[in-house]
Amino acid sequence: MKRVPVKSTDARLGNDSLTARPPLFRVSCVIGRTYPSTIGIGLVGFGRHGSRYARHILHDLSAARLAAGCRRRPEQGAGLSGAEGVPIYADAAALIADPAVDVVISVVPPVFSREICLAAVRAGKPILVEKPLAAAADDAWVMVEAARTASVPLMTAQTLRFDAAVSAMMAQKHLVGRLHRVELRSRIPKKDSSADHALGYGGRGALLEIGVHLLDLVRFLTGEEAREAVCRMDAVPPAAPDTRDWVTITTAGGVDCSLEIDRAEGDRIGTAALIGSEGCLAADWVRQELHWKPARGPEESTTLQPRQTVLAALESFLQALRDNRPMPVTGLDGFRAVEMADACYRSAACGGVPVRLPLKSGCG
Repeated sequence: MKRVPVKSTDARLGNDSLTARPPLFRVSCVIGRTYPSTIGIGLVGFGRHGSRYARHILHDLSAARLAAGCRRRPEQGAGLSGAEGVPIYADAAALIADPAVDVVISVVPPVFSREICLAAVRAGKPILVEKPLAAAADDAWVMVEAARTASVPLMTAQTLRFDAAVSAMMAQKHLVGRLHRVELRSRIPKKDSSADHALGYGGRGALLEIGVHLLDLVRFLTGEEAREAVCRMDAVPPAAPDTRDWVTITTAGGVDCSLEIDRAEGDRIGTAALIGSEGCLAADWVRQELHWKPARGPEESTTLQPRQTVLAALESFLQALRDNRPMPVTGLDGFRAVEMADACYRSAACGGVPVRLPLKSGCG
């Protein structure tokens, strides 16, 4: 094998407007928009993940700077080396209005993403939104349509797409021949979270918080839209947030994709397998390995050089803006992943019945 360098949040959404879908590759970009030599970034959110973005902006991007920040307690400042003197706002609207801010990055719980995105769109400022794009599909759709109508670039930070193992899998997936099945698994150890952590996800749990990576990979790896979702959960919101999820997504081309997501004790797991007519290609983004097991012949394995996925997403976002190209991961991509999550929650709420995509009112 060639080595490769590498706020509607109800689980039972009944929104018939979501049945009208744009084509898979419908994207828009702004023609003729120009940016300063050093792009001023306004960062909303300085939590654990937001701080990762901040450090990359401060230390790893040569053509961008942290122009302003926003957090619930602005008196704390950015709290990071190199951010001295950066203005910190308590209100996202004030950050977006700052003339030093050319683009906006939002790294907040998804229940807040819609209003931040719409404010950036009204100001004509491109925005990168950390996954999931929103806590529910109808909110995500409003964001996508607002950005499209205003011709404002919107990117969803589905950062797993930028992982070295996933990128290597994409480059080698032709080896499997006709794709029969996809298997995806993610386990992230439990973490200490505030009692209201799930409220930031509309009361939802592991599927929306970490499983959205796998839902996005369904479309990314197969190149097909989802046709049907079946899901079982250990707990069904709003009664309690889910911590374990078993999902089957069937694509428009008939490929069955099995997903297992859990936030539990034990080692971290992150794997993908493409099973086809010519063999099985498996990626492990925790160990940074790629394995090819052909139907005939010896197995081959490759160890990959890890890639900083948040940094790669940031660089891709900024480069697309400078080149006036469509976003590498569009708002529509983010919407599709949240739509699949909605279908999964609806399936689980109805006892694991199949739910057709695009969504329609009611169960089944």
